[in-house]
Amino acid sequence: MAEALRRLLLVAFLVVTPAHADDDSRIAYAEIVPAEDGYVLNADVAFDLNQKLTDALAHGLALHFVAELRVERPRWYWFDETAARRRIEYRLAYHAITRRYRLTIGSLHWSFDLLEDAVHTMQRIRNWHVASTATFTPGVRHEAELRFFHDTSQLPKLFQLSVVGNGNWEVDTGWMKWIFLPGMAASQ
Repeated sequence: MAEALRRLLLVAFLVVTPAHADDDSRIAYAEIVPAEDGYVLNADVAFDLNQKLTDALAHGLALHFVAELRVERPRWYWFDETAARRRIEYRLAYHAITRRYRLTIGSLHWSFDLLEDAVHTMQRIRNWHVASTATFTPGVRHEAELRFFHDTSQLPKLFQLSVVGNGNWEVDTGWMKWIFLPGMAASQ
């Protein structure tokens, strides 16, 4: 019973305690390049976890992040054609017994001693398969968009209520857009 009360007080503390929202998140670099089995994305995401997110993580709350990519081919006669749409989901959790951070990307899992190492792994997206070679016509202009954000819809319902309009829980780079010409050198 005392444990349940302690957890309830912790949840109330995390929900009510204000923190400063300084979200300077951005996509620092992104390119789509040819690979053996098609095209892959390489990107660097610049973001920091604020104190609110770090505290929530340390107290057992798992955080979910998403990297989302869209590649469209503009058409003058109709809506743009979606050539590729991809999404990576990350789950970051702290295990108090082992005192290690666990990062899950799809069905892959890694353990880290330091939070900074787990965050650094999320910040570097490498060789993410975007599409097969046949998906894009060489030399045809495409518009690529990439974004990285904290998926607050994965939080427990109690936290979701307090997140609405609260920048303390936000990590969102917004969309970075660039022109992609398949079969050509990368451009931004």
